[in-house]
Amino acid sequence: MKKVLLIITLASISLTSCVSKKKFALLETKNNEIQELLNTATVKLNVCLTEKEALNKQVDYLKQNNTELISNSKELTVLTAKNSQNLEKSLESLKEKDLKINRLQDALTRKDSVTLALVTSLKREVGMDDPDININVEKGVVMISIADNLLFKSGSYEVGDKAKEVLAKVAKVINSKPDFECMVESHTDNLPIKNAVLLDNWDLSVKRATSIVRVLQKDLGVNPKQLIPAGRSSYIPLAENDSPANRAKNRRTRIIIMPKIDQFYDMLEKEMKNLEKK
Repeated sequence: MKKVLLIITLASISLTSCVSKKKFALLETKNNEIQELLNTATVKLNVCLTEKEALNKQVDYLKQNNTELISNSKELTVLTAKNSQNLEKSLESLKEKDLKINRLQDALTRKDSVTLALVTSLKREVGMDDPDININVEKGVVMISIADNLLFKSGSYEVGDKAKEVLAKVAKVINSKPDFECMVESHTDNLPIKNAVLLDNWDLSVKRATSIVRVLQKDLGVNPKQLIPAGRSSYIPLAENDSPANRAKNRRTRIIIMPKIDQFYDMLEKEMKNLEKK
């Protein structure tokens, strides 16, 4: 009986031991599976954390970039407003400059119109039938060129009676234009001259110019403030001084009638300064 009980007891212990090993193996397998799942989850978690960090950095960059864009947009708005104001000012300045230029052009046009009227008046008064008198416009001024043989005797600076008739017609026009100036410009040939009164052709040309100025002032009533005598000697010839005919061409007197230069240039300078300020 005791043997039977012993055998049963041993069998029971053996059976119990077998069952515990199977459960342990099963639990161990499940544990391994769970551990693998945990490891996989850990790897995925680390990947997610890494991606989250990168995304956070990207979000921070985008926030900063957005802030800069907003700031730049505000600056651009300010710049656009300033550029718009500058454009308006530039357009206003251009309009003012155009106005000034138009005024200058009008002044020049009026001057040209007066010059043309003056030429017509002089040609009517002086006449066109004398080959020793030439009236034309050069560089915006009216020039009356009178041959030397009509004004003076050779080597002399005394104005002849025939010349006074022509000068009287010129004086009539000058007296009708009190705002004009009259320059008397005398030229000689290159033949040397020297006597008790004249040292050279400079002297001769200057004395001829002043002689005509005196006739215009004293005999013909021209305001001396309008008169300018100028001697040019032989240094601006019309032709080579190589023949009597050419030397005769070079001996001449030009009477230049023009608006008062100082007034015209004062106006021009004033307008140009106004343009520079804009």
